[in-house]
Amino acid sequence: MIKRENLLNAIDLRLKESPIVALLGARQVGKTTLAKLYGEKLDRHAWHYFDLEDPRDQARLSQPQMALEDLGGLIVLDEIQRVPELFP
Repeated sequence: MIKRENLLNAIDLRLKESPIVALLGARQVGKTTLAKLYGEKLDRHAWHYFDLEDPRDQARLSQPQMALEDLGGLIVLDEIQRVPELFP
């Protein structure tokens, strides 16, 4: 089993290389948990979490540019496959 700290370090490295990092894997393997753990390492105002299975978060992103443009730091879009129109 891969240690979580190794995975968190890998995310750090990837974010230094690219502003976008995707956590890919089968269902129920811990992608959401890993993303939240990474965010919790940061200042609470330095990351933003959107659960796109939640209708409230889907509504917040109905106009994605307006919702995201003023946010700084890390933005986690969980269950992104639920809203494919975010990437036309």
